[in-house]
Amino acid sequence: HSLRSIMWYNFFFFFVGVALKKGQTVPCTERLNAKEAGYITTPGYPHDYPAHQKCEWVIYSTEPNQRIVLNFNPHFELEKHECRYDFVEIRDGDNEFADLLGKHCGNIAPPTIISSGPALYIRFVSDYAHQGAGFSLRYEIHKTGSDDCSKNFTALSGMIQSPGFPDKYPHNLDCAFIIVAQPRTEVTLHFFTFDLENDPLRMGEGDCKYDWLEIWDGLPQVGPLIGRYCGTQNPSQIHSTTGVLSLTFHTDMAVAKDGFSAYYSVTPREVPETFQCSMPLGMESGKITNEQISSSSTYSDMRWTPQQGRLNSGDNGWTPNDDNNKEYIQVDLRFLKVLTAIATQGAISKETQNSYYVTSYKLEVSTNGEDWMMYRHGKNHKIFLANNDATEVVLNKIPQPLLARFIRIRPQTWKYGIALRFELYGCQVTDAPCSDMLGMLSGLIPDSQISASSTREYHWALGVARLVASRTGWFPRPPQPQAGEEWLQVDLGIPKKVTGLIIQGARGGEGSSSSEIRAFVRRFKVAHSMNGENWEFLKDPKTALPKLFEGNVHYDTPEIQRFDPVPAQYVRVYPERWSPTGLGMRLEILGCDWMEMTPTTETFKPTMQNETTTEALYGEDSTNYLKPSKEPTGKINLQPYEFNCSFDRHEDNHLCGWTLDHNHWLQQSKTMKANKNNLQIEPNGSYLYMETNEKRERMRARILSPIIQSMQGPFCMVFRYHMHGTSVGSLRVSLLTENQKEVLLWAMSETQGNDWKEGRIVLPTSSTNYQVVFEGVVGNGYKGDIAIDDIYIANKLPYDQCTGPLKESSFSIILIHSGRGKKEEESIEPGTPKEMSNFDLSLSTTPSPASTKEKSWLYSLDPILVTIIAMSSLGVLLGAICAGLLLYCTCSYTGISSRSSTTLENYNFELYDGIKNKVKMNQKCCSEA
Repeated sequence: HSLRSIMWYNFFFFFVGVALKKGQTVPCTERLNAKEAGYITTPGYPHDYPAHQKCEWVIYSTEPNQRIVLNFNPHFELEKHECRYDFVEIRDGDNEFADLLGKHCGNIAPPTIISSGPALYIRFVSDYAHQGAGFSLRYEIHKTGSDDCSKNFTALSGMIQSPGFPDKYPHNLDCAFIIVAQPRTEVTLHFFTFDLENDPLRMGEGDCKYDWLEIWDGLPQVGPLIGRYCGTQNPSQIHSTTGVLSLTFHTDMAVAKDGFSAYYSVTPREVPETFQCSMPLGMESGKITNEQISSSSTYSDMRWTPQQGRLNSGDNGWTPNDDNNKEYIQVDLRFLKVLTAIATQGAISKETQNSYYVTSYKLEVSTNGEDWMMYRHGKNHKIFLANNDATEVVLNKIPQPLLARFIRIRPQTWKYGIALRFELYGCQVTDAPCSDMLGMLSGLIPDSQISASSTREYHWALGVARLVASRTGWFPRPPQPQAGEEWLQVDLGIPKKVTGLIIQGARGGEGSSSSEIRAFVRRFKVAHSMNGENWEFLKDPKTALPKLFEGNVHYDTPEIQRFDPVPAQYVRVYPERWSPTGLGMRLEILGCDWMEMTPTTETFKPTMQNETTTEALYGEDSTNYLKPSKEPTGKINLQPYEFNCSFDRHEDNHLCGWTLDHNHWLQQSKTMKANKNNLQIEPNGSYLYMETNEKRERMRARILSPIIQSMQGPFCMVFRYHMHGTSVGSLRVSLLTENQKEVLLWAMSETQGNDWKEGRIVLPTSSTNYQVVFEGVVGNGYKGDIAIDDIYIANKLPYDQCTGPLKESSFSIILIHSGRGKKEEESIEPGTPKEMSNFDLSLSTTPSPASTKEKSWLYSLDPILVTIIAMSSLGVLLGAICAGLLLYCTCSYTGISSRSSTTLENYNFELYDGIKNKVKMNQKCCSEA
């Protein structure tokens, strides 16, 4: 920007100098319309301004929703003395009584100033002595974007480009591009063109002061920052598995370049049946790019750079400028990954043929590149024994696998000099089955769903409790609380299958860096709930007492703890022991969509409302707002013509025997919806739907079936549904028993595209009466809809077709197949023969096709359970015990064991055959592992 400053200086010197020679005066008080960009200067700029000046400017916009932006010329000179004599002040309005945005003097130009409304007030004052050159500023309308700026992307692929591409991008932009992906998928971002204003003074990657593109692993300003980019070098390919990848684009008021063009794609992530966390992370293959590798120093001839430190590289290796144990080579993995092993080599000089190699090293890790932990095994730093020659590969396994983003190798001893080539081995946390990060790190869980028993700060920012994304963390109010009294809670929004959590320490809490606390939790307990009121602790199977989990040993390094899957919408962590400096914590929840038949403690009592007509929120001629039934339906024996319903009769409040609980369902003409959304459906009739948008967040709509008498069934229920829109919400199907308890059968969340899909559920035989409940819950996204139609009993459909078989899919395991495309439905497993003791439901249905062995066992148990139920209530109790033991064994057989206190002790560290023959195993390390 030095060249721009000189050109600007010369321009004003010439312009103002000519004006003064002709005896003209520069206006000192003006009202300026920002529709056309312009400049304001002190009188005489860039010469000294006169004494006894009092200048006032009001800059305004005729559009009330527009804002004004000011950018000062770097050549800024006003008398100092704490701005008591000469100064310029800017106020957020059109008069001297508006809120003060800044009062400036001295030799440092103010930063960019943006109004909150359509006007700014500027006042310049000088006294009788000590004048300077003054200031010059440019004013204009603040452009926050355009039609091709600030978009959300939900398609499986697409192009993201800077506004105006391929032409030069506009000035003063602040754009956000957010890619939202479905669970169990990976977002890949590849850049074709990249040309942003360069910062000639930047010291390294990320030092961009003028125009830049930031990429976030999550929502902007919430998830971790992957990197900030400017200049002309394309950012390397980026992969994200958190479900959200965001780009923010900022430009200033000066130089404009051609911008950028990138392509993104969303692909399914395959979860292998035998998960192994021992994959090479990309040093040898090049998946780890050159810009991700750095070092403390490099040998002066530049033939031994850190980018040459790749395993089996034929071009020397990495060597520091000096051989000492303070040197290191560093890798930024860009995302949190599990590190399980390191393979090292020495190097032979191509120029001299001399051999150099490292004989031992230490390992240092970090989640943010600033807070580092030297890896310990026990109380002391772990010393890894390395090479005995320059060519052979030595593999060291990490005794306790680490979760980190930045990795440093620090040589401790060497032969003839430090030279290193290496590879890192491990995996992503989300590579394991049912291990999605559920939204704390990415920001998909909003701050409003995070709470705590108490907080140290009165105005606590809820987002500080997020894993890695926050630099601080949660601290309870008491510095040394009682064990088990404090808790941190996360509301997942809808029920999920929770399989683990990642816990991290915290820093801060005292307000100054000199007294900053670095605290962490050593032991903790976990409780879960479906409704936020009835809580249950995770139990230790050996003692049947609440399980005590291992926590952290360092405030920055996260720890993963897994446990047997539990259904939960709310998760609480209760610290039991903590570091001497106090209690501090950050958190992420691991899991996936809940797909097993599970009773909930959530109770919904039907609310009978007065017979009043409520007007529809969206007044369309073909839309009728439905009202609840005046009185509940009586008990009946189920008949298909009473249960089956296509919702075509507007005048029938009972809707084929179904009743409304919450009056938020709308009845919609299929003809109108077909024209609106291009749906391929029948031209006649109606269906039920509910509008979704931000204003209706958390709103529920429920409809109840006729009562199904005890000992009827099982039935195969088929229905059609439509869910479209970003963060549209969820649709649930459950059984409501006589005592108002609910059993969740099936659930679907988020958008499912713009096509109608088919769902199939086995309704079980029960010893008590029950009703089927369809419930829609509005999410926090933009306008969309949740719709249901054509509910019927398929008497002729075999049960094996009601629950499967399933097509292979790299998404999550599906238990009810839609048969309408590659994207499968998430659902509850209705065919599990399981005694629901809390609800007295005895299920006699078809098994899940999880495996041939499990299927044969379940088929053999079905008639036995039916016989027991028919004989006596004692048989029901015995059936529940047997079924419970069977499910426990089945889950233990098919899932990853989580009985150990650490996450990854059971991982298989066997390397591929191509590497195995070249690896020399360190015997001491392997015995420890």
